[in-house]
Amino acid sequence: MRLSELSGKEIVDVKKAERLGILGQTDLEINEKDGQIQALVIPTLKWFGLKRHGEEIRVPWNHIKKIGNDMIILDISEEE
Repeated sequence: MRLSELSGKEIVDVKKAERLGILGQTDLEINEKDGQIQALVIPTLKWFGLKRHGEEIRVPWNHIKKIGNDMIILDISEEE
C-alpha cells in the first residue's frame, strides 16, 4: 500500500470507539535504516488564535488492526 492510499482515512480506536483524526493530519514515524513505518503520531489539537496547543498520541504500527477503504482501526492498550 502506498502512503497516498492511506491519506484521508479516518483513524478510529476500537476500544474507546472514538475518532482520533484523519491521516492527512497525522505524522508517520519512519525508521531511517529500513524505511518501515514504526508509528502514527496523532496530534490532539486545540486552537487558540493562530497557535496550536495540545499533546500527541503515538500509536505503534503493530496496534493497527485493520486498514479499510475509509478508516484505519486501532487497538490501543490503556497503558499507552
